[in-house]
Amino acid sequence: MEILHHSNGFLLLISILFFTSSSIQPVANVAKACNAIDKEALLDFKHRITADPSRLLHTWSPSTDCCTSWEGVACDSSGRVVNVSRPGLSSGDDFILDTSMSGTLSPFLGNLTYLRLVDLSNLKDLNGPIPPQLGKLSRLTYLFLDTNKLIGSIPIEFRYLNKLQKLYLSDNFISGSIQANVIRSFRLIRELGLSGNLLSGSIPSSVGEMVLLTKLDLHGNNLSGAIPEDIGKLKNLKYLDLSMNQIGGSVPSSIGELSELMLLYLNDNQITGSLPPSMGDLVSLQFCQLADNRLTGVLPPSIGKLPKIQRIILENNMITGKLPATIGHLATLTDLYFSDNRFIGQIPSSFGNLHNLQTLDLSRNRLSGQIPPQLARLQSLQIFDLSCNPLGLVSIPNWFAKLNLFRLILAKTGIKDELPTWLSSTSISYLDLSSNSLTGELPSWIGNMTNLSFLNLSNNAFHSTIPAELKNLSLLMDLDLHSNEFTGRLDTILEKEVRDPLGHFNSIDVSDNLFTGPVDGDIGNKPAMSSITSLILSRNPLGGSLPKSIGNLSSLQVLEMAGNRLSGEIPAELGNDKQLTTILLSRNKLSGGIPAVVLNLENLRAFDVSKNRLTGRIPPHKAAFTSSDFQDNPGLCGAPLPPCKH
Repeated sequence: MEILHHSNGFLLLISILFFTSSSIQPVANVAKACNAIDKEALLDFKHRITADPSRLLHTWSPSTDCCTSWEGVACDSSGRVVNVSRPGLSSGDDFILDTSMSGTLSPFLGNLTYLRLVDLSNLKDLNGPIPPQLGKLSRLTYLFLDTNKLIGSIPIEFRYLNKLQKLYLSDNFISGSIQANVIRSFRLIRELGLSGNLLSGSIPSSVGEMVLLTKLDLHGNNLSGAIPEDIGKLKNLKYLDLSMNQIGGSVPSSIGELSELMLLYLNDNQITGSLPPSMGDLVSLQFCQLADNRLTGVLPPSIGKLPKIQRIILENNMITGKLPATIGHLATLTDLYFSDNRFIGQIPSSFGNLHNLQTLDLSRNRLSGQIPPQLARLQSLQIFDLSCNPLGLVSIPNWFAKLNLFRLILAKTGIKDELPTWLSSTSISYLDLSSNSLTGELPSWIGNMTNLSFLNLSNNAFHSTIPAELKNLSLLMDLDLHSNEFTGRLDTILEKEVRDPLGHFNSIDVSDNLFTGPVDGDIGNKPAMSSITSLILSRNPLGGSLPKSIGNLSSLQVLEMAGNRLSGEIPAELGNDKQLTTILLSRNKLSGGIPAVVLNLENLRAFDVSKNRLTGRIPPHKAAFTSSDFQDNPGLCGAPLPPCKH
């Protein structure tokens, strides 16, 4: 699925909403010189820094006052250090600083007992454990140590940090468990970020005692156990991300008590059972991500009560039953991803009321029956995917022409007959009608679909040449026509127009057809071919030789020309395609030797020249190819085949 995998864009948005150190109040004017204890502690911290490429600490000199002369340090009126802020990522009106710092955290930082803020985030290379002495910072309100290489566990001494409002330890290598005694002491905390670490064990029920919490981010750890029922006590929670863990059990019914919750990410876990009806009580919920779990049962009708929901993602579960008609009440919904489940029955006609819907993905379910014509009212719909459902469509309904689709995917939905002519007047960019029973010719009006960038008509029963008008598809980058009965030459495809910098092929698969050759010897110099990564022509009666100019396709990774009746030699020029990982040339009539420069391509992982007429010694090579990759070439010898005879 291609939606930023659902989370990254929203994490950035929520980070902007919640992670704002600008809410920290400025420090009063300094009246006294820096306290000696504080200065000693900061100099010890600097002493343990082994690399400071941007000289973040260059002003920290023993001969100057730390309150008035040291960048990133602020004091109160008594000369006690209250803020230490040297993040690796910062910005101003006209600059962005992204730097690093190597070294360990000094235990002497625990002597800065007046500290209210520590920001050493995004320094990338701070390593070693978090000193337990930081637990002495009883006035600490904000602690940011995220995006470093810190190890060890969260110190038990953190239970004394009972004035913390924001704690971020995300994106380190912190291990161990989330200790109940530590969590219980965070009575004033509003934001807790522990994501992207190696934390294990279960989420303690004492999480429910952090009653002021607005953001809880634990994603990307190894947490297990069930979501505690006490999660429902967090009445101020707006952001809950427990995704990418090993969490099991069912979603607790108390989740419905989180009336302020805007974002709920529980995806990529092992959550089981049915979704509780109380989910419908999440009156502030905007983004709901529960994909890649083991959810079962039916979807509660109460899901249609979410007044602010914009995105629901439930793909790759085992949810059964019919799609609730109440979903049609979700007027704010923009994206619905229900693919890879076990939904049955028809699509409710009420879905036609979702006027803001941009994405509707119901693919890989067990839906059947008529697609309701009321969906023609979805004028905001851009992505429509019903693939791999036993819909028995026979033909694509004509009312589809009223939609303003960017992407239409109806693979394996039972479509028969010919391509409908209304497609020619659409602005569709991505069209997948593969694995149906479409017949007849590829019509010349296909050239009118000039917005096409992806076209997949594979696994059908087309039988014609490629119309010359296909050259007009100047934005087309991926073409899959495999497993049809297309005839004629490939020139129309290879000579396709481009619209720089777009329209250069990324992939072509025309295997298992009846195309004839020979392949144009200048294939590697065609403008449309300059960026191609995958070229699959296998099992067509092409004949002719393997063009040397293929060696000019510098981005090529996959070359498959098996069963093409090719003759002549394997050109050494293939060795110029340094990105090649796969070369499949079996079942041809190739002769001569195997060029050493080809067999020793650095990235080559799959190589098959079996059933040809090759001769000579197989060149020495590092990759672990098997004898079957070279068999049935009577003149070949040498490892992995038997040794050559003099």
